[in-house]
Amino acid sequence: MKLLANGPSKQVLKYSSYMIDGVTYYTKECDNVTVVQNSSVSLLAQTMQVASSKDKNPIITDMMYYGVIQEIWELNYHDFRVPMFKCDWVENNTGIRVDDNGFTLVNLKRMGFKSDPFILGTQAKQVFYVEDPQDPTWSIVLSTTNREYFEYITDDKLGDPSIHYQCFTKGMPSMDIDETDDNEPSCIRGDCDGIWVDNENF
Repeated sequence: MKLLANGPSKQVLKYSSYMIDGVTYYTKECDNVTVVQNSSVSLLAQTMQVASSKDKNPIITDMMYYGVIQEIWELNYHDFRVPMFKCDWVENNTGIRVDDNGFTLVNLKRMGFKSDPFILGTQAKQVFYVEDPQDPTWSIVLSTTNREYFEYITDDKLGDPSIHYQCFTKGMPSMDIDETDDNEPSCIRGDCDGIWVDNENF
């Protein structure tokens, strides 16, 4: 609590890729030069809904948001680090619809929530956008089940420690387990852009 109260460092590192719990996330710029799509995310959040401006009985309900990662920031609280995703979010009223077959479609040209672009990296769920063959202005939202994984650390030829991870889908492999369990998500940072951002106004 004391570390949180003191706030993070005023300098923030930006990354083009970041791995959280075995899932690799890219920025949109990084996606544009690769053959894979890792910058698309969704967020399930609770929001207040009202029927009109005169509605005196608002309800709290779950709502899904869809976006694209533009920047990956890492807040440094000295003893721990927190990844943040700065995203462009699709406007919910006119940018999201469900077709007759039950597929969710998004229009990536209709963006909203520009004053609230950030989410915690651990809040994001990776999705994929596939262009609708009948209407290229819309994209179909697809999601997959994340595979489980485990990490192990070895020394490379120069004696420096390196982290490896291996996916598995059938049971837990035999391995030595560290008894310290802090229930924190496992994060592996990708290439750093070498850019520092002053987060004094963040």
